[in-house]
Amino acid sequence: MPKVLGGSLAAHRDEVRARVFAALRELLYEQGFDAVTLAGVAAAAGVGRTSIYNHFPDRQALLVAFVEHEADRYVADLESALGAAATPTDRLAVFARLQLHRLAEFHLPPGRGLAGTLDPEAYRRIAAHADPIGDRLARIVREGIESGEMAAEDPAVLVAMIGAALSARQIVDVPQEELAGSVEAAVRIVLSMVRPSNLG
Repeated sequence: MPKVLGGSLAAHRDEVRARVFAALRELLYEQGFDAVTLAGVAAAAGVGRTSIYNHFPDRQALLVAFVEHEADRYVADLESALGAAATPTDRLAVFARLQLHRLAEFHLPPGRGLAGTLDPEAYRRIAAHADPIGDRLARIVREGIESGEMAAEDPAVLVAMIGAALSARQIVDVPQEELAGSVEAAVRIVLSMVRPSNLG
């Protein structure tokens, strides 16, 4: 009988998933999804091949579960951080900072884009996890416009501009010792970009 990690079946399941997700994160960065196999993830995670197949029937199911887990964790962190910010401008700064640090943490893996690798349903499930994050940015922008802290422009345009700025990999693809300064410079630029005094 396979060894049960953590002393109970529920704890075992959580421990296996934690190990598998940690291993997958590294393999995605090092190899890209094209090269990932369940057997390779199991070996890197130190769990049995049978065990990983009990949790994830194939590598697409594994990737979807990983993205769902990471997105839920990130949204919880984002909500907590935004709740401590007093004004829409403060919340935008928090949002921008967290987004850029997340971009730095999850490097673009080598290989084909996920849209060309996954089946349409799996890709839709993964892409859907960007919606709650985008919704929070849209809410921040609407509140900023209503309060007069941000330019009275089309909120959809401001959200799109902010989103594009915060997806620029050049900001975070810098030596580690320069990352904090680069992120803070980007946050200042994003805040200046939406200020009413910049328009008209």
